[in-house]
Amino acid sequence: MSAILAALSSDPNLLRCELHRLTHQVVLRPDGHANALGVGSYAQEEVLLRRLAPGTDVTLDDLGPPHESEAVLFHAGRLPPGRSPEENTQPFRARHWLFAHQEPLPDFAPLRAQLLARVPEHLQRQVRGATDSEVLFALFLTRLRDSGRTDDPRLEPAVAGRLLRDTVREVEDALVEAGRVRTPPLNLVATNGAVLLATRCGESPLYYTRLEGSAECAHCGVDANTPETQPAVGAHRRRRTVVVASHVTRTQGWVELSPGTTLVVGTDLQVQHLPPA
Repeated sequence: MSAILAALSSDPNLLRCELHRLTHQVVLRPDGHANALGVGSYAQEEVLLRRLAPGTDVTLDDLGPPHESEAVLFHAGRLPPGRSPEENTQPFRARHWLFAHQEPLPDFAPLRAQLLARVPEHLQRQVRGATDSEVLFALFLTRLRDSGRTDDPRLEPAVAGRLLRDTVREVEDALVEAGRVRTPPLNLVATNGAVLLATRCGESPLYYTRLEGSAECAHCGVDANTPETQPAVGAHRRRRTVVVASHVTRTQGWVELSPGTTLVVGTDLQVQHLPPA
């Protein structure tokens, strides 16, 4: 069982603080045998990926980037024997985009070549691993490319969300054509550092929460006794963050996405729900 956690914050300096606030609220490794753990973040114009050691207890503090970052995307999953962690650990990266997919698709192998044939050759060459998830990413990138919005810093969240939703629909249609009528596990999460997208398709739940500002921060040592004149107090009051997670310890304070729904969030941190296509 794989896990996803993603966050988009209003203050790139305080993303580590926001992750720390989720302590005891999310589960990062529901499968104790997960051996492919990766986290992506942003450092100005760079997109950075880190692989985390599978033999250690990963905490939310481990996911926090050591630099300013508006967004973070984490995935933990299990790779079968013989599959390279270097090429198959999520999230996957292309240009400014990070992408993760929860749970493998059953009986995907016969469809792999068919779906890849819909992807331009230069994007096919970027598919280096053997996972179905990387193929799904290539399909999403194809839709971004066809719309001319891959690197558009003004890409509207709703437009990006519809492209991700249409990617899900494309894969669903291909599965139906192949005789697979059961709803596939297609929980997808993507971000370019300015928008955060998450779509739920299948039985596995996907949740989100919105963290509002607070003058207290255990991670920074800001508390009720910290003078209001300290800049950190005002910054922590203004911070806002939207978090998406596949596994939470309690549902209080979290909203479960309805099946077929796509969540879209932009830099204003407003949450929109797109219905199924």
